[in-house]
Amino acid sequence: MNIASFLAPDNWLKPDGGPRYVQLRKRLSDGVEQGVLKAGSPLPPEREIASITETSRVTVRKAFQALAEDGVIVQKQGHGSFIASNTPQLEQSLSRLTSFSEDMSRRGMTSTSVWLERGIFMPSPDEVLALALTPDASVSRIARLRTADDKPMAIERASLSTETLPNPLEVETSLYEVLERFNRRPHRALQKISAINLEEEDANLLDVPVGAAGLRIERVSYLRDGQVVEFTQSIYRGDAYNFVAELRLAKE
Repeated sequence: MNIASFLAPDNWLKPDGGPRYVQLRKRLSDGVEQGVLKAGSPLPPEREIASITETSRVTVRKAFQALAEDGVIVQKQGHGSFIASNTPQLEQSLSRLTSFSEDMSRRGMTSTSVWLERGIFMPSPDEVLALALTPDASVSRIARLRTADDKPMAIERASLSTETLPNPLEVETSLYEVLERFNRRPHRALQKISAINLEEEDANLLDVPVGAAGLRIERVSYLRDGQVVEFTQSIYRGDAYNFVAELRLAKE
């Protein structure tokens, strides 16, 4: 059932059912419980819902405000209203260089992976540049969907020189555990974070609506001697991560 049919007033709006905004609030809550309104999905604009339900925009606005107070929806300035996600919100420090597996373990959560790609390939121009490879070199790639307590959280695509990771099939859980065995675990990294709207392929993998907010993170990691060891391009759910950095006042 689509949202227009679900909100058709003949199905729920009663003359003796109390204030209209209360009835609309309940109908929308029922839609969430019944799965008609999916977690993380956007709601139509107030004017559209007012037209569908044959109510005023004031009625819709009051219903939305009540639902926001209940935590059923999230209102984002300039972007509209969304059904609240049941995905846990995680704070990720930008000052610690850890693996996804280590992060989830520290939080008492179980991490799993779905392999999307794993093997040795000819490098792309971005990989040649980031890893300082010669054009005729090969590159080890591992790409996987990362989950926490069975919730899809991120898509990680890591590239390493075959000198650093000769056999990508050795990576079963944590890449950093494998690199540590070879004394090749990164010591520091540079990251670039960009806000994006998720395209269909990545949205489907992360189980969010197409166009939902996401974060793209590119990271280049280095050994203690400054040698490049890893290039990652990851996509994170925007509704699941808050990245936190500690800032200190610069000395004058």
